[in-house]
Amino acid sequence: MLKLNTAYAKKVPAETEYSSQSYHVCMEVELSDGLTPEQIEAKIHENFDLLRKSVEDELKNNSTPNQPALLPAENVPNAPQMNPAQQNKNGYGKKNGTTSEAPASPKQVKYLLDLARQFGINPEQIKAKFNVPALESLTKTQCSRAIDELSGKAA
Repeated sequence: MLKLNTAYAKKVPAETEYSSQSYHVCMEVELSDGLTPEQIEAKIHENFDLLRKSVEDELKNNSTPNQPALLPAENVPNAPQMNPAQQNKNGYGKKNGTTSEAPASPKQVKYLLDLARQFGINPEQIKAKFNVPALESLTKTQCSRAIDELSGKAA
């Protein structure tokens, strides 16, 4: 008899800045000794997919984000303004309400927030500049651009 332990964990941003919530699920099943390596591998993938789907379904069904309403950029003091032409060139901003670019990593967003704090820039100003509902919605390019702008101020 073989024992197969499978686990899935996911961290998601919490409601407060610099905070996250972690979700973890695991299961143990017994497998027959007569399985081939390919059958064992298939069972691993099957169990992992089941756990991942379960966590994602729980997050989707139980999420009720309490995000504050965002002010338009023109109402946020010192928020850099971007005209529509700037928003849509080089992957910055969104076209047709979507973007195909990869999201910024949590480390990238944290670094951006650390730099912004040094210059008295709050998260609302960053969200307004890039027209995103949450900092986690920034793309890698947008986050890099903001980091480069703030790094330029530090130099």
